Formats: sequence, structure tokens, C-alpha cells
Amino acid sequence: MRVQELGAEIARDYRDREPLLIGSLKASVPFVIDLSRATPILHGLDFIELSGYGSAAMGGHDQIRFLKDLDLEIAGRDVLIVDEVVDTGLTLNYLNRALLLRRPETLAAVALFDRPYRRLVDDLPIRYVGFTVPDEFFAGYGFDLDERWRNLPDLHLVQEV
Repeated sequence: MRVQELGAEIARDYRDREPLLIGSLKASVPFVIDLSRATPILHGLDFIELSGYGSAAMGGHDQIRFLKDLDLEIAGRDVLIVDEVVDTGLTLNYLNRALLLRRPETLAAVALFDRPYRRLVDDLPIRYVGFTVPDEFFAGYGFDLDERWRNLPDLHLVQEV
């Protein structure tokens, strides 16, 4: 139901325009596909994949890099980054800065889940949020546990054993 509402909000805000939804692989795939179906205006769809970032706490530097880049040009387009969850904001911040260099008309983000209390980066372009969630671990609907359980059609709270 909430994804339908997000699609309606996007359609209202981007009416008479043709935004490009950019899904972040892999976890956002079910969400971005459902969001695309729920957005009743013309829009494009593309995917990127970024590497995870290292832990500064372990002596390393936070590093993010593109594993799969966009297939479409974004210059002059309204772009919506679609992500399953925003935690620290490091990845979204990196992606936002990288995409701004490509000169989109507008750039905003859609997050299914938001954990603002974990933020390490301020001033993120999050325009649409499905749910603000507690610091718990989920599997299913694209979320994985050691690359397993992404295929579950709904979310499950992972309990520590």
C-alpha cells in the first residue's frame, strides 16, 4: 500500500515530465519494480550497482565505487535515485555527488526505509520515504542475509540466534 502512495506522490510531483528512476542493485530491485508499476506517468528505468564501503572503524577508508554504471544519459533529466534503505547516508551521498556531475535537471531520492538516527551525512536529497524504521535487520523483498532470502515476497525480521 505504501509503495502505491509513493508512486502517486511521484506522479503528482512529476506530472507532465518523464522522470528516470534509478534502482540501486541488488536489494532495491523488488521495490523499484513495484514503484515503477505504481507510478502512472511516463518514466524511464535504469540500474546502477555500487560496491559496499569499508569500515573506518577497522582502520580502512570508506570507499565506494561503481560496479555497474547507468546505461542511459541523465543530462537534463529529472532523476530519482531509488534505494531500499538509507542508513549512514555515505552511499547515497557518494551517488548524489557523482550523478550531479552529469548535470541532471533535478536529482532526488526515494527510500523504502529510512534510519535517520544512523546518519553520518547531512543534506541528503531524500524526497520520498516509505517508512522510518528501527535499527533492526530484515530479510526478504530484496534484503538479503548472506546473499540469501532476497526472493521472499515480504519482509521478515531477522532474529539473532
